[in-house]
Amino acid sequence: MSDVADNRILTVGLGDRSYDIVIGEGSFAEAGARLRDFARDGGLCVVSDENVRDIYGGALTETLGRAGLRYDSFVIPPGEGSKNISLLSGIYDWFGEGGRLKRDGLVVAFGGGVVGDLAGFAAATWMRGVSYVQIPTTLLAMVDSSVGGKTAIDTKRGKNLVGAFHQPSLVLIDPTLTETLPERELRAGFAEVAKYGAIASEGLFGRLERNGRATGLSDVIHECCSIKAKLVEEDEFDAGRRAILNFGHTFGHAIESKYGFAKYNHGEAISAGMSMAAAVGERLGVTDKGTAARLDALLSRLGLSSRESADGLVAHMRSDKKALADGVNLILLKRVGEAVVHRMSWDELEETLHG
Repeated sequence: MSDVADNRILTVGLGDRSYDIVIGEGSFAEAGARLRDFARDGGLCVVSDENVRDIYGGALTETLGRAGLRYDSFVIPPGEGSKNISLLSGIYDWFGEGGRLKRDGLVVAFGGGVVGDLAGFAAATWMRGVSYVQIPTTLLAMVDSSVGGKTAIDTKRGKNLVGAFHQPSLVLIDPTLTETLPERELRAGFAEVAKYGAIASEGLFGRLERNGRATGLSDVIHECCSIKAKLVEEDEFDAGRRAILNFGHTFGHAIESKYGFAKYNHGEAISAGMSMAAAVGERLGVTDKGTAARLDALLSRLGLSSRESADGLVAHMRSDKKALADGVNLILLKRVGEAVVHRMSWDELEETLHG
């Protein structure tokens, strides 16, 4: 098919599980034509949330209709609280109703990170795995969670504890969909953008320092996805270098859990978690002096907070899916643009946080 002139396509090279990331303003209008390559006779099931349905449901029907595609939709309440076993069970029942989704069917995750995680995990586990496509609608999902095949739900014990690696067949990113995001959600996405600069691209970090959120969105998304694609190709199942993508996340997930996922959204918690990780790195002598202050200044420029109490965090970190019996592998910075994995015992971590 012909591409929108400014579409850029990245390929995540994983052999027979390889897929494209299509990035382009206006690319959502051609979603139907692209999905036609993956939709077969086994059903086309779209999972979305109420906000996305209300804003973009009509546009989705239009683009799929032009491609001759009919679909069914399952709509969830917005927010992290929807990533639970009860809603997952409801999706399974819906898939099975009248044989709605068969083994050769297609699931479309149309929404932010919560929708992508939940719909992706449903696709990963329905009939031992069916194809799915990610159409992210938030900046956070565009630069991070829609790429790489991590799918999961939360439990009472913590975030993303039940999940699977299941690569999408396509990721379709239209930056113009972020124009309807609430201000808070847009800021949250820039927390993940800052993360990519901090761990792997001093150039991106510097552009954010100079331009703040006026940095070109398509370029930002392309660079973040490029970094993630390379890490996923190198380490699909998160057993090695891909772990640097967790910078700020071990602390951030604990912060989210500490407040019952009610005080902070994901990006806000990751912002505070990155600040905490940078400070810990400097105390340990792993991180170049001044890096934490530079990171905090950028987060402030992006409208994000870098302050959160360490009280009680280690208890929540012990329940994190990355926790080990005797400690945790923290992702720390050596300097802006370079991250390392640093093993710490729980006692060492407590002492560093509160010493």
